Amino acid sequence: MIVKQIISEELLTLGEVKDLLDRIKQDRETENKESGYELRKAIAHAEMFSRLDSKNSRELVNDLLKLEKMKPEIAIRIADTLPLSNDEIRSIYAKERYTLTEQELKQILEIVMKYA
Repeated sequence: MIVKQIISEELLTLGEVKDLLDRIKQDRETENKESGYELRKAIAHAEMFSRLDSKNSRELVNDLLKLEKMKPEIAIRIADTLPLSNDEIRSIYAKERYTLTEQELKQILEIVMKYA
């Protein structure tokens, strides 16, 4: 597959990707087209690793983005992995130039626990 140019770019959670791929699969089935290898593998991956549906995962991301030290990329990663401990959250923030306080970690965990 050759990509000539990128039209737009948007960060999506695995739940949203799963819904999008399911719609593509249904469209191909109604048109009697065969699903390619890459599409089948992407659907299998999304089904295996998505923990929340698209609505809940987007709500979680929006709640996380209200916090001070939260970037969209990190919020998406947290929504996809649903960390359940401070160490798991610290590992997500490992590449950042700042560390989180115990209060910030607690806030993130409280938000995640609402959706887990």
